[in-house]
Amino acid sequence: MDEFVEETQQVDSQEAQESTSENVDALEEQEPKVEESSEEEKQMSAEELVDLEQKRSILNNDAERHRRLRDELNNQTKEWKSKRDSLNTKVRELVDEAGKCREERDSFNQKVRETKVIRDERNQKVTALKDQIAQMKPERHVEDKNEVPVKQLKRQLQELEYTQQTKSLGKDKENEIVKQISVIARQIQEREKSFEQNGEIKEVILQLKEAKIQAETAHRQVSEYAEAAQSSHDKMMKLYEEADALRKEADAAQAKFIECKQAADEEHKKHIEQIKSVHEMDKDVAGMKSKKTAAKRKKVDNESKKEAKEIFERFKAGEKLSTDNLMALQKSGYL
Repeated sequence: MDEFVEETQQVDSQEAQESTSENVDALEEQEPKVEESSEEEKQMSAEELVDLEQKRSILNNDAERHRRLRDELNNQTKEWKSKRDSLNTKVRELVDEAGKCREERDSFNQKVRETKVIRDERNQKVTALKDQIAQMKPERHVEDKNEVPVKQLKRQLQELEYTQQTKSLGKDKENEIVKQISVIARQIQEREKSFEQNGEIKEVILQLKEAKIQAETAHRQVSEYAEAAQSSHDKMMKLYEEADALRKEADAAQAKFIECKQAADEEHKKHIEQIKSVHEMDKDVAGMKSKKTAAKRKKVDNESKKEAKEIFERFKAGEKLSTDNLMALQKSGYL
């Protein structure tokens, strides 16, 4: 029985050998020729890959640097924009407040003009009443009474007071002048008092006093309105000056905003360009790695075929093959 099995195996092996031998020439003709890369080509490929990866790293770092600069500049752009807007808001507030002051000033100036008209009318009334009183004074009868006119007495009084105040006098002379001043002042007072006792004149004098009060009130109002107008004007000018100063700051902030925005745009452009270059280089690196992987796979295939060929040669020589050997032959297409 054992002899029968061994004989059967020999027959099967022989048949396999004969069947395989029939296709040897065809397989040898179909067997691809292995073109192995030289060591110099392999070294160049590896060096190129390392060089590409180094360049990619440099480009990627440069792109990252441009991105950081862009982000920093964008943050500065936002800060300058915020500062510009804040300053412009303050400028508008100051201008609005200055406009209100201008309206107040114009309103007070209008009151000044209106009150001046009233004051002038009242001053004219005072002048008219004075003229009326002067016409009512009985100066035409003073010659008959041998009296010095009141106007002349007043001039004498002024001269004596001036002499007393400006000149160096002896004690006797000064006492004499003081006595004269007292006498003349008393005469003026008595004459005016006597004059004012007249009923008609007294009424006009009362009108004059009232007219003077009204004229002084109007004059005081003119001064008050004028001061208020000036105060509003000064405040308005100060606000406009502050607004102009802030507007210059806002213009400077706007200039910095544009400068940072343009710089950020430029950095963004450079970042995008570098990223594109990195992507292109990634394609090159991937291509080289793919070629390298293909070459490695081809090398493995070539080595497998070489090994299979050697096994096949042993098989043709009648050497008994293992299961792994047969699988290697089958995988390489020899079976």
